Amino acid sequence: MSLNLRTLLSGASALIIVLLTALLIHVIGEQSTDRVEVSIGGSLAKEAYQMAEKLDHFMWARSGEVEVLSKLSAFQQPYDPAEIGGLLNQLKSSLPVFTWVGFLDTQGNVISATGNILAGQNISQRPVFQEGLKGLYTGDVHDAVLLAKLLPNPSGEPLQFVDVSVPVQGKDGQVSGVLAAHLSWEWSREVESSILAPLKDRMRELEIYVVSRRDDTILLGPSSMIGRKLSDDVLAKARAGENSWVVEKNGADKKYLTGYAYGDGYMNYPGLGWTVVVRQPAEIAFAPVHQLERFMVLSGLAAAVVFGILGWLLAGWIARPLHRLSQSANMLSSGTQVEIPVNSRIKDVAVLASSLNNLVGNLTKTENKLSFMSDIALHDGLTGLLNRTGLNEFLAHAVGKAKQNRTTLSFLYLDLDGFKNVNDSLGHAAGDALLKKVADRLVDCTRENEIVARIGGDEFVVVLNTTAGKPAYEAEVVAARIISKINLPIEIGDATAHVGCSVGAAVWTPDGLEPEEILHLADEALYISKRSGKNRITFEAAS
Repeated sequence: MSLNLRTLLSGASALIIVLLTALLIHVIGEQSTDRVEVSIGGSLAKEAYQMAEKLDHFMWARSGEVEVLSKLSAFQQPYDPAEIGGLLNQLKSSLPVFTWVGFLDTQGNVISATGNILAGQNISQRPVFQEGLKGLYTGDVHDAVLLAKLLPNPSGEPLQFVDVSVPVQGKDGQVSGVLAAHLSWEWSREVESSILAPLKDRMRELEIYVVSRRDDTILLGPSSMIGRKLSDDVLAKARAGENSWVVEKNGADKKYLTGYAYGDGYMNYPGLGWTVVVRQPAEIAFAPVHQLERFMVLSGLAAAVVFGILGWLLAGWIARPLHRLSQSANMLSSGTQVEIPVNSRIKDVAVLASSLNNLVGNLTKTENKLSFMSDIALHDGLTGLLNRTGLNEFLAHAVGKAKQNRTTLSFLYLDLDGFKNVNDSLGHAAGDALLKKVADRLVDCTRENEIVARIGGDEFVVVLNTTAGKPAYEAEVVAARIISKINLPIEIGDATAHVGCSVGAAVWTPDGLEPEEILHLADEALYISKRSGKNRITFEAAS
């Protein structure tokens, strides 16, 4: 079966556009999904960390207030229940979160309490008394037992408390009683609101869970979930010290983008081990990507129709033999630069020749644009340094050359110390400006055949060409120069910023591990530097 030129050209044009559109949808969709996951997932992990920190800070402050109150002379024998009651009621009035505060003798008898609730009763069997005799005690969230019927409860929902108690010492230094307090768990809702309020306009259907370490019970979250157990892999990850995010499936088909963090205390407060989980349905988190894909499908179909029509019209202009044009085309295909002849006496050939000349020019421009786009894909948009993809491409060439020359490559894995403070105090724009200047300083510390890459946030990788004889010494010299230069003041507008630099180093040899493993060793060495006091270099021993 043969097709006429018009049908063939218009059909081929439409098919090419459809195939290109499908390819772009796949490639751009994958990249967009990854970027959205990193962006939103990082935000969720950050909010989870802030929530955990706020909860621990609140408990630290309240336990400190109870401890300070216990030092007052009013709690020294002989007791004045009226004076003690006045102090306790004043504390509750100033901080309504203290639902009940009581002073107990060493036998567990309530000498005085806010509102005289439980006054004269013995609560020696309660953990708030037993643990309070031993030292400062904070108890996990629990339902009310003795106070359930004595405290006002307009909502009718079960009352829940967090306990704080501390031993009271007499003038002789001996324990003379216990100062105990029940904090209403409702304060956690205020913390939750402070986290959700700024996000409600840009993150829909966001859920926050606070999970007990004791039995994986949900302490805070949607009302239908409170009291249930949360079986989730992120609990183990959070309790292992991770503060990150993950895409997880909950149930049959429901997927969530989940950030998580672990509350490990604040200052001298050890924390109750609450795990904070912040999640959003994946279909909402990735909605912009799906919208982009739909837009590209519609645009591709429209382009296919337009190019199909243009191909049909262009084929109609071709009515005569094009021998000279085919000869010129053959010369162009062989790489010879030639001008396609234009025969002004034959209008159809002249129009086609002009169109082919334009096509050659457009293809050249397109090739240049594609080359430019490829270059962009290998570089960090903020600093102009190589990104992780560019670093991998550089290493592919550098490793081969190093093996040929029998030299080594030294990896310096850098992280800025104090960068978060610059972002918090001067703003993200100032943080971006600082990263650019740090990038310039890093480039100044390297030679032309060495590279600096930014692999995310305030983390950089420097790859040095070092000799086989003393690579560690050469790398240490460069690292010291980098640390010294980064420590210099950085002018950002009218402000001056100061940051430090922690460095982890590892050396790749032709007979050793793969470059990716060496880079991982340098990353581990970086964390040793940060734990050892920051602003220093650590070499990974295994390298």
